Amino acid sequence: MAPALSRSLGASSVAALRPTPSRGPTLRGAVAVQGRGAAAPARGVRWEAGRRKGNGKGRLVGVRCDAAVTEKPTGEEEEAAGEQFEYQAEVSRLLDLIVHSLYSHKEVFLRELVSNASDALDKLRFLSVTDSSVLSDGGELEIRIKPDPEAGTITITDTGIGMTKDELKDCLGTIAQSGTSKFLKALKENKDLGADNGLIGQFGVGFYSAFLVAEKVVVSTKSPKADKQYVWEAMADSSSYVIKEETDPEKMLTRGTQITLFLRDDDKYEFADPARIQGLVKNYSQFVSFPIYTWQEKSRTVEVEEEEEPKEGEEATEGEKKKKKTITEKYWDWELANETKPIWMRNPKEVEKTEYNEFYKKAFNEFLDPLAYTHFTTEGEVEFRSVLYIPGMAPLSNEEIMNPKTKNIRLYVKRVFISDDFDGELFPRYLSFVKGVVDSNDLPLNVSREILQESRIVRIMRKRLVRKTFDMIQEIAEKDDKEDYKKFWESFGKFVKLGCIEDTGNHKRLAPLLRFYSSKNETDLISLDQYVENMPENQKAIYYIATDSLQSAKTAPFLEKLVQKDIEVLYLIEPIDEVAIQNLQTYKEKKFVDISKEDLELGDEDEDKEKESKQEYTLLCDWIKQQLGDKVAKVQISKRLSSSPCVLVSGKFGWSANMERLMKAQTLGDTSSLEFMRGRRIFEINPDHPIVKDLSAACKNEPESSEAKRAVELLYETALISSGYTPDSPAELGGKIYEMMTIALGGRWGRPEESEATTTSESNVEVESSEGPATEVVEPSEVRPESDPWKD
Repeated sequence: MAPALSRSLGASSVAALRPTPSRGPTLRGAVAVQGRGAAAPARGVRWEAGRRKGNGKGRLVGVRCDAAVTEKPTGEEEEAAGEQFEYQAEVSRLLDLIVHSLYSHKEVFLRELVSNASDALDKLRFLSVTDSSVLSDGGELEIRIKPDPEAGTITITDTGIGMTKDELKDCLGTIAQSGTSKFLKALKENKDLGADNGLIGQFGVGFYSAFLVAEKVVVSTKSPKADKQYVWEAMADSSSYVIKEETDPEKMLTRGTQITLFLRDDDKYEFADPARIQGLVKNYSQFVSFPIYTWQEKSRTVEVEEEEEPKEGEEATEGEKKKKKTITEKYWDWELANETKPIWMRNPKEVEKTEYNEFYKKAFNEFLDPLAYTHFTTEGEVEFRSVLYIPGMAPLSNEEIMNPKTKNIRLYVKRVFISDDFDGELFPRYLSFVKGVVDSNDLPLNVSREILQESRIVRIMRKRLVRKTFDMIQEIAEKDDKEDYKKFWESFGKFVKLGCIEDTGNHKRLAPLLRFYSSKNETDLISLDQYVENMPENQKAIYYIATDSLQSAKTAPFLEKLVQKDIEVLYLIEPIDEVAIQNLQTYKEKKFVDISKEDLELGDEDEDKEKESKQEYTLLCDWIKQQLGDKVAKVQISKRLSSSPCVLVSGKFGWSANMERLMKAQTLGDTSSLEFMRGRRIFEINPDHPIVKDLSAACKNEPESSEAKRAVELLYETALISSGYTPDSPAELGGKIYEMMTIALGGRWGRPEESEATTTSESNVEVESSEGPATEVVEPSEVRPESDPWKD
């Protein structure tokens, strides 16, 4: 047996799973011994996975080993069968693990206990279908929670089914046994009662979460099946509990269960606060189907008679009316904590738009109505209900933008809040702005009920939620009133573009939602569908240019020939735009083409004319390349210019000028990769421009002219700026421009020469000297007043 186990499980696993003799009451799990078969089969210890049935899905809860041992043909069968042992478990240690290792936050104890109370009420309601006597003299089906800050206790009372003495031992005395699971099994076996989906309990450990905050727990319960009321008591660090009969007449219950938590010293201040309890109920159990009342301090205004002492010498008359004053009086009373109803449980046809809006504002603390909402139920392999909203405005805080942990999606299981802390399990990051609730009866939760396990069910849910969200956005886009989609795009357009980068599987749904300005629509945004509809028949691509602003896009030299040919160009003016379009690659079989990159094909080129121009200006291109050296990869005749003399275009496979600018601006960018990723630069010239024609003449007649060389340098650096690049030395470029301005402006408006100015000033001095005595010229720094104390 040992070699066989060691091959499959390993030696350490065999040692860990070896049973030990029993010495007391434990969690029971016996090693099963197979009986003898007719054909004398192999027998021995068998390990197999046991499954929990509480949530309708198989969950591993235990392991049992069965390793075959060949049956001996001799008469030693009783010795070969071995002795039967029971597993050992230190109950106090096991309880400590359940309490302190399953739950992330102490506050979930109230969620678990309220869920148990809700299950008790549900059980009573089901049993009352066939036996109405269980409801007699028990009052309304409700839950009441009363914190006592002075005593440091919390009392949770329900009017549910209660428990008998045996049920106390069975449910509270056996760890990890779910009474709700057993009840559901009984319901399924009894077809007259039918199956139920509203009960919450699954694992049988939720009750023990009370010890997260309590040092002592007292459970007083009365079942309609029993005449007596029993009390169950246990301490947090003890491995035993006490059950006794309730004899105090003041503590008698008509029906149901009352749980009293004696809080630890560290937790008294927080969890004995009525406001804190109210907040926890609203957060976790707001949509439980039974009313939950909490004991709260309230205030009211009352009128009281004002007592006035009579003044000296005056006697108080009996008939005189006394003055009244208004005071604020504080008192304690029960307050309904879960008045908001779960709107997703209703039929969408019966819910008005105003009700959806009110629920959205209350549930998510919003003040604006949502732009859109969708309410749907998914059945089949995965069953869940959901209400999703698109907010009326974008988040005010930049931290919430593109944050997958925005707490906008609230997950409920059977109307009990589980979590809103997801990292992309239910919604992708680019849809993190969507708000809503998701409620399912059979989600794969961990035992703590806080963590959503990654599984096929979760992936199916995510896919359907995303699809419904796209349908909701598309409905806004197709409305006759375009203002709603304009608001949506202004607030959440960046999220949609991020989806083009991160979610390649949904490109077909994302692309129709995109909106851009274009060369033909500089004031209104257009969709890609509108662009394709306006395309000429011979246009084979969707053209775009990426810049930092709408103004720079309008004036870019790359547009000149396309505008002249009436070809529409999309303006990508946000940093994310270019990356999003590059990830899309095509739309309706039309490729996206960046007009700032080389090899731009417009589809109507005159090959003969191009060949002729290329031959004519080959010498000029080679001469300019010689002057610029490694600054450019090559110099060629441009197909995209009509009025500008030159432009600097990027290579096919490197960064564009816009992308290079963005990458340089990255805070944590890698400067070493800039040279590697920077696209090669091609200098394109316009052969029809006067400057290029002058340079062509200089190249042929005076190729060594310093002025011509300076003109080429200036032309290149000017093209850098107009093409969206940043010059290496802006100050040097400024100096060259000033020098050229000096040459161009010199003497244009009759500026006097320096020699003429000197001659004129000398003649004026001679005229003044001939008219009178010579006047001493004193510099301004030497002029002194008469009262100058330093004067000689």
